[in-house]
Amino acid sequence: MENITLEDFAKLDLRLAKILSAERLKGSKKLLKLKVSLGKEERTLVAGIAEYYEPKDLEGKKILILANLQPKKIFGVESQGMILALSDGKELSLLVPDRDIKEGAKAS
Repeated sequence: MENITLEDFAKLDLRLAKILSAERLKGSKKLLKLKVSLGKEERTLVAGIAEYYEPKDLEGKKILILANLQPKKIFGVESQGMILALSDGKELSLLVPDRDIKEGAKAS
């Protein structure tokens, strides 16, 4: 594992997002299209979590995202960030707060 500096870490904009809607992407078994709120703005994310989560179970859930990742088109949809999750190779778990906090809050 390569070490990074505190300055490198400071470049990451990690924020809490609330999932407003989720749907499967046609033609993919792994991808979901998520509409999320960061408080004052909404974004679309494409996430490879469809094998672990049903879209209906995600709506209203608050998750941690990388908000300043360069946008990228995936299956024709522009993804404007990346969700953060944990995986042990078998299971996947989204990173969620342990108490209620407003979407848009920055991780530090």
